[in-house]
Amino acid sequence: MAGFISTAPDYLLRANLWSTQIKDILLPDLMAMGYVNWMTEFPDGTTFNIPSVGQMQVDNYIEDTAVKFRAMDTGNFTFTITEYLSLGTYITEKMKQDSFYAAKLMSMFVPKEHRAIMEQLETKVLGLSASQTTSAVNAINGVDHRWVGTGTNETISLKDFAKANLALKKANVPMVDLVAIVDPTVEYTLNTLTNLVNVQNNPRWEGVIADGLATGMRFVKNVYGFDVYTSQFLATANETITATGGSALTTGAGKANLFFSASKAGDVCPFIGAWRQHPKVDAKFNQDFQREEYITTARYGVKLYRPENLVCVLTDTDQIV
Repeated sequence: MAGFISTAPDYLLRANLWSTQIKDILLPDLMAMGYVNWMTEFPDGTTFNIPSVGQMQVDNYIEDTAVKFRAMDTGNFTFTITEYLSLGTYITEKMKQDSFYAAKLMSMFVPKEHRAIMEQLETKVLGLSASQTTSAVNAINGVDHRWVGTGTNETISLKDFAKANLALKKANVPMVDLVAIVDPTVEYTLNTLTNLVNVQNNPRWEGVIADGLATGMRFVKNVYGFDVYTSQFLATANETITATGGSALTTGAGKANLFFSASKAGDVCPFIGAWRQHPKVDAKFNQDFQREEYITTARYGVKLYRPENLVCVLTDTDQIV
């Protein structure tokens, strides 16, 4: 009587097994929409106007002469719903009948469509750095608000954090809830800066390197008052900027790192936005094509609201050694 061995042809041996799970990709965290002042008083239409007023002017008074009457400077901030997004997918009836993974696949449709729209929003918000004038310092009250990183090979340096702090102060931005959103290569540079690593000579930085600078999206310590977060969605930049009182610097494969106050008090947020339609899912069975269709649509707008509350430091991302 013959027995069974693995090397013999046998119909009872499964050569390939398939998991009940589906491997999904790893996704970066999203955070930018939390730094937008979302308007609620925009019920219809596509354009919203916010009037603005300036300061009063003081004159020297001469006795027994008429006082000068002056109107305040006024302006108008115009906001428009600009984005109308859609994406859809489907699964045929035959695929549903034949595929072992059909149920799991269909359960992914809605969350993945929503995620795609929110990633587009993340990119849009962080891309508002381009609202500044490119290849220019965008000085406000005499201090630059856009420049190339002053570290080696146009990487970040502690001086850039200090200058960003100064720029916001000179622009009268409240120095609370300070946030820096930087590329992961900037985190790497900070992790390897000598005056951060050498804690014996710099006790104020002690503990920063012990656990690494980043836990999740937030650095363990802040730098010159800025809580530092990393993001994969910052805008790219390749431009030459001549800093005030300095020389011209050019980024190569650059990223636009953002510094600002995220305070929600007193209308300080640098970004403003409005949803005309939050992501909405429509699903139906298409009889003509015999398939289940899922469509997600959304409408919104975002814009740079306070240029004085945005500092942009461009750093090279290809200078990692």
